[in-house]
Order: sequence, then C-alpha cells, then structure tokens
Amino acid sequence: MERIVSKVNLGLKDKTALVTGGSKGIGKAIAIAFAKEGTNVVICGRGEEALKEAAAEIEKLGGNVLAVQADLTKQSDVEYLVSSATDRFKSIDILVNNAGVASGFDDFETLDIEAWQHIFDVNVFGTVRVTKAVIPFMKKNGFGRIINISSESGLQPDAFMPHYNASKAAIINFSKSLSKAYAAQGILVNTVSPAFIMTPMLESLLKDNAKQLNITYEEATQQFLKENRPHVEVKRPGTVDETASAVVYLASEQASFINGVNLRVDGGSVASL
Repeated sequence: MERIVSKVNLGLKDKTALVTGGSKGIGKAIAIAFAKEGTNVVICGRGEEALKEAAAEIEKLGGNVLAVQADLTKQSDVEYLVSSATDRFKSIDILVNNAGVASGFDDFETLDIEAWQHIFDVNVFGTVRVTKAVIPFMKKNGFGRIINISSESGLQPDAFMPHYNASKAAIINFSKSLSKAYAAQGILVNTVSPAFIMTPMLESLLKDNAKQLNITYEEATQQFLKENRPHVEVKRPGTVDETASAVVYLASEQASFINGVNLRVDGGSVASL
C-alpha cells in the first residue's frame, strides 16, 4: 500500500519578511526560520559586525537576505530601513518587531526617568515607528502579517525591571489594538510572548547577576528559574528556535484565521488561563 506523506505548506515562499533586531538571539533565529521557508529576509540591527555574520549565515543556508544597519530610535534610520527593503524586494509582507533592550535586574527606586525613556523609546516607540512605515505597503497589497515580540513580563511582571515589564505590556496592548484596526484590510496582527529563552541578552543579565551575587553562571541560572520562573513546568530555559517556530507559524497561510492573539512560548510559566 502506498504511504501518504503529508507536507504542510506554510505559503511563505517568495514573500518578504522584515525582522528587526535580526542579527542575534531570537531575531536571528526567526530570520533563519523564514529563510528556510524560502522567504526573502530583511534584518536590521545596530551592530555592523553582528549583522554581517547573521547575513552570511543565512546566505550559507541558501537564503535571500538584506542586512541594514539601523537604530530604531531614529526616524531617519527607520525610513532608510524600509526604503532599502522595498527597493530590493518591492514590498514587505511580514513584519516581526523583535528589537528590544533590557537593562538588568533593576528595582524601581534605582531607575531614573532617562532609563524609562530609553527602554520605551526602543521597545515601544521603535515598534511603532517601523509599523507606521510598513503598514502603507501592506494596505496597498491587501495583505500583511505583523508579529510583535513581547514577553512573559508583559503579562506576569516581576518585582524588578518595572520599566521593561511596562514596555512589554504596552506591546501586547498595541498589537491587540492594531489587530482590530486592520484585519478587514487583510493585515493580521499577533503577539508572541516568550519566557526564559536563552538569548545573548538573557545570558548577559544572568552573568551580571552571578557576578553581583558571587556565584557561578549555572547557579545564577538555576536560582533565577527557581525564584522567578517557578511555573516553567518543563524546568529548563527555552530555545530561540522554539520561539522562531511560533512566529513563522503565525505568519503562515496555516494561521490565516488567527488575529489578535498573544501566543505564549513560556513552558507553562504564565499561570493564568
């Protein structure tokens, strides 16, 4: 008897995806995952060397990639990013707003207003700037997928990093608002909220914490998991590839009736329904 082999077609071949913060960590994993589906990929970041390395890695896999150095706190850089992408690939079908920063395990009283302003400028207004620049192309084509990367901290905040937690909560709200505004025009907007994903940013924060507490990096990781992420039921950090898979699915034709959701990639960490 002939065996039936099912192959899911995600419908992403020859589309164009712009991934902000695409030179490292979750962003790079997302860009690579799209490239493997035959999607044209545009990545941006502030560091030139990291961008070159990420682009070379994608090209080695056979991907079609454009790397653009850009600081998303600058409107001129955002305009240059989007014009470069559309000059090369004619349009932008998928936008993944992944770029973001965190500044350590700060408590409220040690944070000055400048720290709040900086983290909102990158995490929130950077997302707003790029989205405003890309939306007209999606409206013109009657098609678009926007996936905003938030965090478990936007739903279930810690006692520390209140500025980061608030910025990620704003992203969830922003996504839901846009999902109501543009769905009828063929533009679907969703959020992905990872928790305890082992990225270079998280690794750096944990190393800093280990140094402050005079313990090893491994001890700092397990202590953070036990004290701050006790409901990560799989009892390990997540991987960037696990997050990337969720993003690619939401951008695909297989997710064409999913709009306005916040998909938690958190190992069960958020305890609410």
